[in-house]
Amino acid sequence: MKSSLNRTGPQSRTAIAIMAAGKGTRLKSKHPKVLHEVGGKALLAHVIVAARQVVDPQDIYVIVGHEADKVQHTVQSSGVQFVLQEPQRGTGHALMSAAPALVNYDQVIVLSGDAPLITAATISKLRDFHQQKKAAMTILSAQLDNPTGYGRIIREGSDVKAVVEEKSSTPAQRKIREINSGFYVFSTKPLFENIERLRTDNPHGEYYLTDMAAVLRKAKQRVAAMKTDYPSEILGSNTRAELVDIDRKMRHEKCLKLMSAGVTIFFPDTCVIDSDVEIGADTTIEPFVQLRGNTRIGSDCRIRSYSVIQNSQIANDVLVKPGCVLDEATISNGAILGPYSHLRPGSEIGEGAHVGNFVETKKIRLGKKSKANHLTYLGDAEVGDGVNIGAGTITCNYDGVHKHKTIIEDGAFIGSDATLVAPVKIGKGAYVAAASCITEDVPPDSLALGRAKQIVKEGWAKTKLEKR
Repeated sequence: MKSSLNRTGPQSRTAIAIMAAGKGTRLKSKHPKVLHEVGGKALLAHVIVAARQVVDPQDIYVIVGHEADKVQHTVQSSGVQFVLQEPQRGTGHALMSAAPALVNYDQVIVLSGDAPLITAATISKLRDFHQQKKAAMTILSAQLDNPTGYGRIIREGSDVKAVVEEKSSTPAQRKIREINSGFYVFSTKPLFENIERLRTDNPHGEYYLTDMAAVLRKAKQRVAAMKTDYPSEILGSNTRAELVDIDRKMRHEKCLKLMSAGVTIFFPDTCVIDSDVEIGADTTIEPFVQLRGNTRIGSDCRIRSYSVIQNSQIANDVLVKPGCVLDEATISNGAILGPYSHLRPGSEIGEGAHVGNFVETKKIRLGKKSKANHLTYLGDAEVGDGVNIGAGTITCNYDGVHKHKTIIEDGAFIGSDATLVAPVKIGKGAYVAAASCITEDVPPDSLALGRAKQIVKEGWAKTKLEKR
C-alpha cells in the first residue's frame, strides 16, 4: 500500500532525506540535537513518522553525523536507511554525502530532523506541487508576521529567484514576510548535475542548500515555492525555549484530538500526554496526570490527579485513584488502583482486582477479584482469583543472588504482616495467620502459623520504672 504512495507515474520514484547530522549548538547540550524530546519522543522520531506515511521506510535516508551511532540506535527500529556525513560541512554537503543513495530516484524531499510538527499531508502536497510545476527545486515557504531570523524568498514573478539569509539581506528584502522553511523537493538529475557549484564563501565556510536556488536559476532551471497553510508546522527547535514551546503545542493538539474523540480531560494544560498514547471514549483524565510512551487506556476509565502511567495497558472501567505510578503494567477490566500504588514492570492486575494504598508490585499476576489493599510488596508472584492479602504482607523474593517465585492459589487468605519467603506455595483456600513467617509450602484448606511463642512477664515494666 505504501509503495503506491511513492509513485505518481510509472517511472516516478521519490526518496526522503532527513537532515540529522547537526550538533544543536544553541541548545547548549552535549546530546545530538535531533534526539531532544517533544511530545514524548525524539524530534527525529516525529519527522520519521510523518515521512513513513508518504514513502516506504527503505526510501527514507536519515543523514547522520554528530554522535551518529546514538542517533541510529534511537530510531533504527523505524526501518529507515542511514547516510553518514563526515565531516559536517553544511546542508548542501549533506546531500553531496547522500548522492550515491539518492541519485537513482526521480525526486528527493528534504526534511529537517528538528522540525517535528511537519505533517504527511504537507509533505505529499509539496511533492505534488513540485511535479505539477515541473520544477528543479521547490521550497516550502511560510508567510510570517515576524520573519526575523529566517531567510527570505526572493521571487521573480511566481518563481523563486533566490533565497537570501537575513544577515545578507538588504533593508528592502528584510521587509519580505515570505520565509524559507528548510523543506525542499529536488528533481535529482538537475540537483546532482549542479550541486558541485555550491561555494563555501560564507562566515561558516559551509555548503548551504539554500544557495541551490540561485545555482539552479543560473543553470536555467525552474525554482518554485509553495506556501504552507500552517506556518507553525515548519517550526524548528534551535533553543530550549523553542523546544518547550513546540512540546506545549504538540501536547495541546493531542488533548484536543482526544477530546474530539470522546475523552474528557479536565484542565488539559496541566496534563502531560505523549503523542502515541491512546484513550477510549468516555474516559476521564483529571488534572496533573502524566500519560507517557505507548500507554493504552480503554473506555469508561477514570485516571485521577497526580498519577503517572508509562507504557502500560489499561482495559475498560478501570479506576486509578490519585498518585499512582504504573510502568509497563497491564490492568484488566474493572480493576481499582490506589491511591499511591506503584506497579512496576511485569505487573498484571486481573479483572475487578484491587491494588490499594502504598502497595508495590513487580512481575506479578494478581487474579480476578483479588485484593491487596494496604502497605504491601508483591514481587515475582502468581496470585490466584479471590485472594485477600492483608496489610503489610511481603513476598521475600530475593536471596541476594537469585529471584524466587511465590504462588498463592485461588481463595487463599493472607493475614496482615505475613512474610512469605520464596520459593513457597500457599494452597487453594488456605489461611496464613497474621504476623506469620512462612518458609514452607502450605497445603490447600490449611491454616499456617509461623510466629514465635508470646511470653508475658507480669510486673516487669513496674519494676523497671521503680529502679529508675
